[in-house]
Amino acid sequence: MYKRKQNQSYYVNRHSCFLLQYHMVLVTKYRHPVITGVLGENLYDKIKDLFEERGLNILEMNGEEDHIHILFEADPMTAPGELVNVVKTQSSRTIRKLYGDTLLKKWYWEPYFWSESYFVCTVSENSLSMVQEYIKNQGVA
Repeated sequence: MYKRKQNQSYYVNRHSCFLLQYHMVLVTKYRHPVITGVLGENLYDKIKDLFEERGLNILEMNGEEDHIHILFEADPMTAPGELVNVVKTQSSRTIRKLYGDTLLKKWYWEPYFWSESYFVCTVSENSLSMVQEYIKNQGVA
């Protein structure tokens, strides 16, 4: 696990100092509005667990019925594209196992959950609070 240096915004390990913050957006296949109720709660919990297992810090996570935004901090060894693949694969397997024959049956007759595409970008110190506020306000009418 990485630690923040006292009174500094960046993390340190034995050989480096870093602050890598990303904004990731995952969209459901065909943008079907399935991220609701208990399915949504379990999906968010699974994603939190996946990030925690990798020692990554989620700063904000929210979304709407057809997509999720995740603002997080990572270490230099984490490749964003690889992380997206892991999150989509593991969360999809869990959700399809739990709800494939019930809540998802109406929308997905094949083994899908996430769209193949995704969005990921870096976030600077100047834009961090703006992106965090944007994600907090997802799904708010």
